Amino acid sequence: MTHFFTHHGLPLLFAVVLLESFGIPLPGETALIAFGVLASQGHHSIVWVIVLAAAGAIIGDNLGYWLIGRWGGRELFERWGFLRRYSERFLPAAERLMARHGGKTVFFGRFVTVLRYTAAWVAGIGRMNWWKFLFWNAAGGIIWATAVGLVAYYAGHAAADAIQRYGIYAAAGIVVALLVVLFATHYGKKRLEKRL
Repeated sequence: MTHFFTHHGLPLLFAVVLLESFGIPLPGETALIAFGVLASQGHHSIVWVIVLAAAGAIIGDNLGYWLIGRWGGRELFERWGFLRRYSERFLPAAERLMARHGGKTVFFGRFVTVLRYTAAWVAGIGRMNWWKFLFWNAAGGIIWATAVGLVAYYAGHAAADAIQRYGIYAAAGIVVALLVVLFATHYGKKRLEKRL
């Protein structure tokens, strides 16, 4: 299994990030982190990891914007009676949100778990201008892939060096540090999601 990820895994990274960005809740960010660590061990080029993750994010969000948001979402709300009553509240609110804060929502949505696979839909349903969406979506996707990929890459390098130098104590320290970071990240995202 490891052989597959180290020799043929980059298309899988692209597919997972694309599908998550389209709207299927898959672990796209986790995949990017894993491939960043693999790149730090020499199995992949970090440049290709970042490029494919950014491309998957941009393409997936654009598919979600058009297929689910722009073409499907509004018609779905208006076609089925039980959804029509929600559309009267949701659609004007989505349009106002996209008119006022569309660029920020799309850009920062890339960094928040739930928004990562729903912001494109809301932008499409809210009729956000596609060129504006594309700009903020591309900026968010590129910065997200670069930041997460490089952090994973350099953290992977640092972890490997520490384990090689200090042995099992370094490994235990790294595991504890990772658990603290994961807890802090999870807690921080929950607080941010509550505020939104």
